[in-house]
Amino acid sequence: MDRKRQAVDEMHARPARVEDATVEALGELSKALETVHRVRGHLYSAHQLVGGADLTLDRVVELMRKAGHGEVANRVERELLGRNLIPGRWTFQIMEEFDDGYYAAFQEIERDAREKLAGGRRHIYEAEMKERRRTHGMPGHEATPEA
Repeated sequence: MDRKRQAVDEMHARPARVEDATVEALGELSKALETVHRVRGHLYSAHQLVGGADLTLDRVVELMRKAGHGEVANRVERELLGRNLIPGRWTFQIMEEFDDGYYAAFQEIERDAREKLAGGRRHIYEAEMKERRRTHGMPGHEATPEA
């Protein structure tokens, strides 16, 4: 069969002697990692949103003072402006700890599992699902991109 038209490209083909249970387990591990990638994105969104809110407080303090509400302005400035999100940490510190700890470990463990169990190949489960679900010969259902 022409390599361009074979069902599953070599990068995603199941290595010899890799069982269904292993492919399924690696697929679930990949799915879990994808969820953690989304968590990371949400944490970065929170980081940016909290930072933006903190910067907006400068304007709040200015406007409160201008409107004659010095006591409220002072409280916002003293208690909110520059406040830690959690004890001792701004969001950048939370992000660094997440990236260097949980996120890095998750990525390394997923990569190691793929290396040991499937020759480093990614998305074998999804590639096989694609092959099962596509309609052979139908436009938009090609196995691989045209070269």
